[in-house]
Amino acid sequence: MSDLRDRLRALPPFPDDLPGFDLAAAPSDPLDLLRAWLDDAIASGERAPHAFTLTTLDEDGAPASRTLVVKDVDERGVHVASRRSSRKGGHLAAGRPVGMHAFWPGLGRQIELTGTAVALSAAESASDWLARPTAGADVDRDWQVWAIRPDRASFFQASHDRVHAQLVYERDGAGWRR
Repeated sequence: MSDLRDRLRALPPFPDDLPGFDLAAAPSDPLDLLRAWLDDAIASGERAPHAFTLTTLDEDGAPASRTLVVKDVDERGVHVASRRSSRKGGHLAAGRPVGMHAFWPGLGRQIELTGTAVALSAAESASDWLARPTAGADVDRDWQVWAIRPDRASFFQASHDRVHAQLVYERDGAGWRR
């Protein structure tokens, strides 16, 4: 047994004070719950609460993951941005399934989304580019904002008694099944 293993097992998994999660009171749309949990993460002081890991698939089906920031959440999905010419942009444009994951350790919360990416308008992409702190006066025509449209959303709330709460939404036509 290694020293590292002992040190890892001794680490506390979550802070002493964790929020509750009333599954029955959760909204019928997972994007509403995502916005509420993002608000909670921001209010709690969680570092980089808008950071999500995005996983895409290459042409051979191999996964590729990277962390990026969420730009917005609306009825179209979760907005992220990338250059179209990047590896990530190519994967998103190919129409293969994508996944997103967020973990807020201070709240003991995780969100996992799976679905597809939809390219948003050139005007939205230009507006996002120009809002970047390092953007110049010229729009990067390669910049693309995407909406990740979830087909499945899983919300996980840790509990110290290890009876964690999990709520899974699956798209059911125009609505959602919980």
